[in-house]
Amino acid sequence: MKFPRSTHPYIPLAKGFAYLTAVVDWATRKVLAAKVAITLEACHAVDVLEHAFKHYGRPDIVNTDQGSQFTAKAFVEAVKNQGCQLSMDGRGAWRDNVFVERLWRSVKYERVYLHAYDSVGQARASILDYFEWYNHERPHSSLKRKTLHQAYNDGLPILKLAA
Repeated sequence: MKFPRSTHPYIPLAKGFAYLTAVVDWATRKVLAAKVAITLEACHAVDVLEHAFKHYGRPDIVNTDQGSQFTAKAFVEAVKNQGCQLSMDGRGAWRDNVFVERLWRSVKYERVYLHAYDSVGQARASILDYFEWYNHERPHSSLKRKTLHQAYNDGLPILKLAA
């Protein structure tokens, strides 16, 4: 399992910006964890990563861009302390993480640009609601019209219970 990550999209607010961090499953593109915050500090990236680890397990590889929040000691240690390899995209190499770049495009055009957020709280609620819909209700042609949630669950190994 590999969790890719990409650049933070800037979320416009009435005054200033908020920033979106997400962990996405590489194979199915399901958004496993996300956070909208007022800063780009590493602690937010660590929070999202730890949430994904707790609820979905540890991947072999965590892929990010080279943003300061991902090169920060706290984030690097959070990845390595879980026994994961850290992979970083080349500078300005959006093609290295095209699936997440596509997600950012979708969230911006299908949600963010359609709303004028007065606060980070409004943006957070709206975007997290979007991801719930995106994962559970929106079929994807590349996944044979399955939702991301269906594709993710179909890909999980079946555990045999001891008799």
